Amino acid sequence: MPRLLHRLFASNAPVALVIGAALTLSGCSRPSTVQEIRNEGTLHVITRVAPSIYYEGRDGPTGYDYELAKRLAGKLGVKLKVRTAEDNTEILSVLDRNYAHIGMAGLSDQPEFDKRFRTLATGIRTQSVVVYHRDMSRPESLADLSGKSLNLVADSDHEAILKSLGALDQSIALKTHPGLDPAGILARVESGKYPFAVVSSNELELNQVFFPHVKEAFALGKPRELVWLFPKEQDDTLVKTARSVLNDLKENGVLAQLSERFYGHLDRLNYVGARTFMFHVRNRLPKYEDLFREQAKAFDMDWRLLAAIGYQESHWRPNAVSPTGVRGLMMLTRNTASYIGVNNRLDAEESIEGGARYFQIVHDKIPERIPEPDRTWFALASYNVGFGHLEDARRLAESAGKDPDRWIDVKEFLPLLAQKEWYSKTRFGYARGQEPVIYVQNIRRYYDVLARLTSPAAPVSPEVPPQLSSAEPTNSQSNADTSQAKDDPELRASLPPDLSVIPPTL
Repeated sequence: MPRLLHRLFASNAPVALVIGAALTLSGCSRPSTVQEIRNEGTLHVITRVAPSIYYEGRDGPTGYDYELAKRLAGKLGVKLKVRTAEDNTEILSVLDRNYAHIGMAGLSDQPEFDKRFRTLATGIRTQSVVVYHRDMSRPESLADLSGKSLNLVADSDHEAILKSLGALDQSIALKTHPGLDPAGILARVESGKYPFAVVSSNELELNQVFFPHVKEAFALGKPRELVWLFPKEQDDTLVKTARSVLNDLKENGVLAQLSERFYGHLDRLNYVGARTFMFHVRNRLPKYEDLFREQAKAFDMDWRLLAAIGYQESHWRPNAVSPTGVRGLMMLTRNTASYIGVNNRLDAEESIEGGARYFQIVHDKIPERIPEPDRTWFALASYNVGFGHLEDARRLAESAGKDPDRWIDVKEFLPLLAQKEWYSKTRFGYARGQEPVIYVQNIRRYYDVLARLTSPAAPVSPEVPPQLSSAEPTNSQSNADTSQAKDDPELRASLPPDLSVIPPTL
């Protein structure tokens, strides 16, 4: 390779500049964008960390847009290289300089993009929505916000939409916050610091359950589809290829699967599906109860705790399969199954044994100095989000003067791992830290019901906290549950007698 090309490839020079130099030296005509990608063997993507786009999950990189880009790279026969930006401003700057093939910014198409980018809709529709703290009077329109401030993330769709709708004419102050992501904005509405804000509806859906004091007031404009951005310097071959891949994914149902994976489960995180659970206790659990008892006894744990984990993972379905390949009654990943010696993840007995073995491994990693029941709660959180992210949350708790060995303290810091201002300070980075809190909560709920309905095969192991055996709620739990039922009469009416009391969030 000529010395000039060597220096260009080793630098962060634009893709077009590298290829242009090669063509000048060789005297050949310039290949198409797709051919350039195949020649290099890499599809370059610039994005930001967000649960709706891209993040590091328990089993590696994931996110709706990332999963689509991975499939596009596979179609092209190249590897996918993802670089993360601090914010949308950086993403747009990188694309303007043609330093990446695709930008995934969670933005919809805008008139100003016509001269700068090519765009491709990705199948997710969204709106800008005004949100407010529930203690405030609900605004019905922008007119109700006259003289007030609206808070929003920087470089989003919202500012342009608000201006087009006359927000400035109505003396509404638009305050952008470059250092915050949507979760950070919602956290401040939750605390009351920002009475009013604007976020994308899909970001609200992803975070709503974790911010119960945030309510939606009204939407701004019509629904619009989120898009990928392509540098204008590129020809249209990559856009056409990407459109073809997305059309194929839509036709074979994978696009709907991915949409359900990242958005379809959101409404079930905020409460236990009581009637469904009781139905499955009667109709599914009897098929696997002996297996839960046998494997739990082998690993010295309460079988009802193991069964509760299994229900949270798959609703006791031995043939359950996720879009990412996690499968079986205990929803084991391929790597985990290989590590613990499970050959057939769809075999119920192997899956339950593998789940019990893996939970024991995770439980043993939790420091022995942490007493029960907290040690079990930490183990469950680690089973869900990974030991590294749990340790990050414990360090954040300790740095804030809290006790890193108490679940009640650490559970406050796990959700912060989804906010850039916090996860940027950690070793393992972004995590959907709200989910392990809900995960632990749900398993405790399932366990409490099983403890009422069944009896253990043997005395509860010292490894399992004695609190797990209690079928009666405490007074504080009863008060909290009564309050919740009053707030949500439909939920109260739907609960069978066995679940008339729902334990509060841990």
